[in-house]
Amino acid sequence: MPKQGAEQDDAAQTTRGLVPLLRTPARLMAGLLLFALLVGVAFVFAQQAGRTPQQLGPITRAVLERGYLICGVTDDLPGFGALTDAGEFAGFDIDFCRAVAAAMLGDSAAVEFVVLIPEERAAALSEGRIDMLSRNTTWTYTRDAGAEWDAIFGPTTFYDGQGIMVLMASGIRSLRDLAARVLCTARGTTTIENMLDVMEERAMPPEIIEFDEVSQAFAALLDGQCDAFTTDRSGLEAYRATAPDPGQLVILDTILSKEPLGPLSPQSDPQFADIVRWTVYGMIQAEETGITSQNIDAFMNSPRRSIQRLLGLNDTPSGVYMGIPNDFMVQVIRQVGNYGEVFERHLTPLGLQRGLNDLWINGGLLYAPPFR
Repeated sequence: MPKQGAEQDDAAQTTRGLVPLLRTPARLMAGLLLFALLVGVAFVFAQQAGRTPQQLGPITRAVLERGYLICGVTDDLPGFGALTDAGEFAGFDIDFCRAVAAAMLGDSAAVEFVVLIPEERAAALSEGRIDMLSRNTTWTYTRDAGAEWDAIFGPTTFYDGQGIMVLMASGIRSLRDLAARVLCTARGTTTIENMLDVMEERAMPPEIIEFDEVSQAFAALLDGQCDAFTTDRSGLEAYRATAPDPGQLVILDTILSKEPLGPLSPQSDPQFADIVRWTVYGMIQAEETGITSQNIDAFMNSPRRSIQRLLGLNDTPSGVYMGIPNDFMVQVIRQVGNYGEVFERHLTPLGLQRGLNDLWINGGLLYAPPFR
C-alpha cells in the first residue's frame, strides 16, 4: 500500500522548484495558489491510498495479520446459526460473519466460529475473545452505551419482536390464559425482562424457568416442563418448522417487544465497526441495485457511477477508506451474496416472510445510506 510520505515528498520537491519564480507580488500570489493546489492534491492522494498499518484500528490490524476473523455465534437456532450434518456452521447470522471475512480478507471461509450461550456474549466481546458477534442479539440502550457490553452495534439485519409459543393441546390462546402458568426461556436475554414487564402490568406475574440455551427451553416445552416458551418470533418460527410435529405448536398473535437484531463489535475499534456496518449496507444496496452472486460479472463494466462506487471500480475510492481492499463488496457479493440471497437461502425455507425485513422500496425497513 503506498505511503502518505511519498506523495508529500513529491509535493515538497515540486514546490522547491517554484522558489526562483517568487520575485514579484503577482508571481508570489500565483506561486502561493499553486502551492496550495499541490498540497491539496497530495492530501487527496494520501487519503485515497488508504491507511498505513500504524493507522489501522487494533481489531482491523489483528484480523488482517492473523488471516482470519473470530466471530461469536450460536449453533442451536435453525436458519440463523446451526451446524449442518457435515459439522459446518450455516445460517443467516453465520453469513454475515462470512461476509465480513470476504470484505477484509477476500475469503469468506476465513472465519473461526466461537459458540456462545446468551450469558457469555458480553464477556466474550468486552474481553476481546471475539472480533465480532453475530447471533440473534438485540440492540438495546444499555448494551450500546453501557460499560458491560462495551459494544458498537452494526445495522439491524433482522427486525423482530418477542413472541410466545404453546402446545395446541394446552388451550392457551392469549396472554390472559398465561396467568399462573409456567414459562420457559433462556437466561441472559432480553426476553425475561420483557415478559415480566408485560405480565406485571396485567398483575399476572408468571413463573419462569431459565435455561442456558434457547433450544433447551424449547425442549422443555415439548417435554411438558412448562406451559409456554418465549423468545424472538423468528426463533419460534424456526423451532416450530423443525419440530417433529409442527401442527401441535401454536404461536400467539401477541408481540411483546421490539427486537432489532444484528451484528456488533467492541468499542475499541470504530474502524472495524465501520467495516461491519458498510459490509451489511453494501449487501442491502446490492439487492436494491439488482446485483447478485450470479450476475455480478455483468456489472463489472457498468457505466453507472453509483455501481462503480459500490463495487470500487475504476479506482473509485471505497474500501480504502477503511484500510481494506477497494473492491471489498465485489468479494462479499460474489462469495456470500446480497441481503435477499442470504434471507432466501436460510430463512425462506423455514416459512419466514420478508415483512419488515424487506427493502424500503418494497415497504420494508431495509435502507442503506448512499455509497458516496
